[in-house]
Amino acid sequence: MTETKFIEALKSKSEQAYSKLLDDYQQKVYATCISFVPNTEDAEDIAQEVFVEVFNSIHKFKGQSKLSTWIYKVTTNKCLEFIRKKNTKKRFAFLQSITGNAIPVDMTNYFTEMNHPGIVLENKETSKVLFAAINQLPDAQRIVFTLHKIDGKSYNEISEIVDKSLSSVESLMFRSKKNLQKVLENFYENNR
Repeated sequence: MTETKFIEALKSKSEQAYSKLLDDYQQKVYATCISFVPNTEDAEDIAQEVFVEVFNSIHKFKGQSKLSTWIYKVTTNKCLEFIRKKNTKKRFAFLQSITGNAIPVDMTNYFTEMNHPGIVLENKETSKVLFAAINQLPDAQRIVFTLHKIDGKSYNEISEIVDKSLSSVESLMFRSKKNLQKVLENFYENNR
């Protein structure tokens, strides 16, 4: 089945096409989700949301990029939406704890839980520090860094996924590395 026919089948709400979509993309989407949100249950929930979104809004897909690129865009957006909500809840809980209106919720380790199947690090502490540092990057830098270094996407693929020029992606990658270097240097300086 060609991609065009597959997309048409998805647009006509074919269960067989949806099944094929899951077979073809489930692992890839999950791997991307866990790269952004290193918590198994949440990554699974986000991946489910991605497929619901793809199935419900496939009629909006114009075919200006490959289907896989569009799916990665949806995935990245869902992950960032989740992270923003999580960070908002964390800030709210912190503010409540300062004002004494609630018991503080400790979510400091949330984005440092390390369950990513694609990264094998001998030292779990190192992975916690690295994920904490990555999550301090501005959104655009975090997306580019995660898609390139953790998901193994090429700069060209990332350029399509994030709708930015190749030079913008390269610049974001350069800045993300510089910022990570600063964050990690500060961490190790303070923990000597």
